[in-house]
Formats: sequence, C-alpha cells, structure tokens
Amino acid sequence: MPNSRVSEHQAAQAEAEAAQPEQVQNPEPEELRAELERLDDRYKRALADLDNYRKRMAGELERRVAESSDELLRQWLESVDSVERALLMADPGSSLHVGLAAVLQQMEATLERLGVSRVGAVGEPFDPERHEAVGVVTSDEVPDRTIVEVARSGYAIGDRMLRPAQVVVARRGELEA
Repeated sequence: MPNSRVSEHQAAQAEAEAAQPEQVQNPEPEELRAELERLDDRYKRALADLDNYRKRMAGELERRVAESSDELLRQWLESVDSVERALLMADPGSSLHVGLAAVLQQMEATLERLGVSRVGAVGEPFDPERHEAVGVVTSDEVPDRTIVEVARSGYAIGDRMLRPAQVVVARRGELEA
C-alpha cells in the first residue's frame, strides 16, 4: 500500500491547491497610471481626428453645393442671354418687346435674390480676372484699357466668378497688325 499512500498524498495536495485562491498579479500604480495616460491620449487623438473629419466633410459638402449651384446658374444665364438677344431683335414698343422686357426683368430679379451680380459695363477699366477681351479698338476718346462694348455680360456671386464678361477694350494709339 505504499503506492496508495503516495497517491492519497498527491490527491490531498491537489485538493489543497485547488481550494486556495489563485494569486493575481496586481500591476503597480505607476503602470496603471501610464496605461491610463496612454488610453486617454488615444481617446483625445480619436476625438480630434473625428472633429477634423467632420470639418473636412462639412467643407467638402459646402464646396460641392456651391459647384452645383454655380453650374445651375450658368445654365440659367444662357436663358438670360437668349432673352436679351430676342429683346434686341424685337421692335421697340411692340407687345413682344414689352413682354420680353418683363420676362428679362423677372429673370434679373431672381438672379439678384440669389446674390448674383452683373459684371462688365461700358466705361469700366478692363480686369482680366473679371473680363475676357474679345476685341480691341483704337480710341483716343476714352482711357486706355477701358471697356467700350459688352458683347456678353459676366456674372459673379460675391468674389466668385460664374462667368467672365466678354468685352471690347479701347487702346490708345494705333493697333499693331
């Protein structure tokens, strides 16, 4: 029975070990503080990244809405141009002329409500950022680089150009061929 004694002893020892709670390794307070700081830093970085993403997406959305609006307005301007050309061809005082003038006035009022302003008028100085020169004439009657004729009006919303004005510009002296 010596064997049974050894196995009884081993069984008793195993039971005693199982009955004792396992010893948990508790981290040191410094380690916990370091881990907390690391997690806090990750949290703050994630919040900052989220905030930057939201701002970037809001800016992108605003840019896309403006582009879409600008494209729609440019198409509307083609209709304004057509009505202006038709008005020039109609006999002044005729019912057609009066009707076209009323439609054009409505269209211009709509553009004004949307913040669109006309660019390019006779007598303004030429500005390559806002005007496209489609012709040059020699003239000593007006200052150099002055708009003498507007072939097609330009339009802007604030500082943003929808379309530059097509203009004829005066030059002093003779033009070189």
